[in-house]
Amino acid sequence: MTTIFIVEDDKSIQLLYQKILDLVGFSVIGIANNGAEAVEMFKIFNDKPDIILMDHRMPVKNGIEATKEILQIHTSQKIIFASADKTVHQEAIAVGSIGFIDKPFSLERLVNKIKEILSF
Repeated sequence: MTTIFIVEDDKSIQLLYQKILDLVGFSVIGIANNGAEAVEMFKIFNDKPDIILMDHRMPVKNGIEATKEILQIHTSQKIIFASADKTVHQEAIAVGSIGFIDKPFSLERLVNKIKEILSF
C-alpha cells in the first residue's frame, strides 16, 4: 500500500487530504502541522513514506526549509509541493521536490499527481 505523509498547517485541509487519500486506497502514515514537526517526524519513521505532500507557508519552518532538511536525511524521498504561492514553484523544484500542485486544486488532480509520481 502506498504511504503518504501530510505536511500542512490547516486542520481542515489535513482532514480533507486524509479522507480522500484513504478513500482511494493510500495510507496516511502521519500528519505534521509545520515544517519543523515534519522533519522531526520524518527522522523517526522506520519506513519512510512513499510520498510527502508538503505545504509551503507554515509556522515555525516553511516547506522549502523542511524539504531541504528531509532530502539531506533521505536523498531519494519523493516530495510533492501543494501551495497557493506560485512564486515558490521553481524554488521547490530546485531544492528537490518532484512535483508541484497549485492550490486550489481538485482532489482528482491530487490523486492523479500522486499516481504519476509513483510511476517514476
